[in-house]
Amino acid sequence: MTTASPDTLVAEGLAALRARDAARAARALRAAAEVMVAGRMPWPALAQAELALGNHGAAEAALDRQLALAPRDVGALLAKGQLWQRAGDDRAAVSFYATALAQAAVSGLPRGMEGVAAAAQAFMSEADEAFRRHLDQVVGDGLSPTMEEALGLLRGTRQIDLQQPSLFYYPGLPQRRFYDPADFPWLLEMLALLPAMQAELDAIAGDSFAPYVTASADRPAPNNPLLGDPSWGAFYFWKDGAPVAENAVRCPATMAALAHAPMPIIPGRAPNALWSRLRPGTHIAPHFGMLNTRLICHVPIRTAPRCTLRVGSETRTWEPGVPLIFDDSMEHEARNAGPEIRTVLLFEIWRPEVPEADRAAIARLLEGIAGYDGAA
Repeated sequence: MTTASPDTLVAEGLAALRARDAARAARALRAAAEVMVAGRMPWPALAQAELALGNHGAAEAALDRQLALAPRDVGALLAKGQLWQRAGDDRAAVSFYATALAQAAVSGLPRGMEGVAAAAQAFMSEADEAFRRHLDQVVGDGLSPTMEEALGLLRGTRQIDLQQPSLFYYPGLPQRRFYDPADFPWLLEMLALLPAMQAELDAIAGDSFAPYVTASADRPAPNNPLLGDPSWGAFYFWKDGAPVAENAVRCPATMAALAHAPMPIIPGRAPNALWSRLRPGTHIAPHFGMLNTRLICHVPIRTAPRCTLRVGSETRTWEPGVPLIFDDSMEHEARNAGPEIRTVLLFEIWRPEVPEADRAAIARLLEGIAGYDGAA
């Protein structure tokens, strides 16, 4: 039986750890643990000594004592993760590592633990990728779009994205980022006119495009970095419910194509249809549309490399002859990171789930909003 005081035993054990003498450190710290008040005992040091000797069970017991006293102890959590990693239980290891790193983001990382934290982060990334491969193998191929969505949420490659329109929210609609063009047969008739529309675009001078983001004299200027910037250009065929006569005459094929689309007819507000041009280096910042009762359609007229459209947690590119149909009431952004100009035919359509009677009511409502000036 030792006669040394608990503090002396701890000091001896810590000195032995610094000298990399795990056996002597373990003997001293075990003896200290028998007589020292639990709240004062350096349990992580004892765990470190036991682990160096290969005594995983004793190391885990010491860490459990520390976590019982301080459940968010970053060092102890990291050490527990290491134990489970060595035991081959990746899910348990990831749970301790994730908790440790989340706590470190709040309270800071203990000095000297930088390497352990970096290794934990790397292991979590590897384990996450292994888990995704496992899920892919388990479920196999040929999944429905709904199951692909659910699997993406489980993998962490998708998020639950919600409609957040800035003006009008119609309850009960499905939360879908993109729609399948095959669900809209009238698109085939539009696409048959694509070569003629491309020829019309080629005949239009570049300076015919106006900035998409503009200010009105009777309203405050929008807080948008692209205000008045032709990098995001617009050539309108319909604007606020009325055709743009001059442009319609110059582009009869495009107007014929738009006639196939079920665009909302709301005097003073809709439809809106235009060529939307994005110059190289242009970024349309994340934003939300005004309504969730419509969908936005992009028919690619001139595609360009490295151009992306993100809707919620899903990102797509514009491909020749492939329309993109999306819900702009979800957060979305667009970017042209390539060297060429991208131009799409942009227009709005009624969302197919909204019944005819409600479409008529919504049209009356939006027309009333557009025409209201507050005068008696």
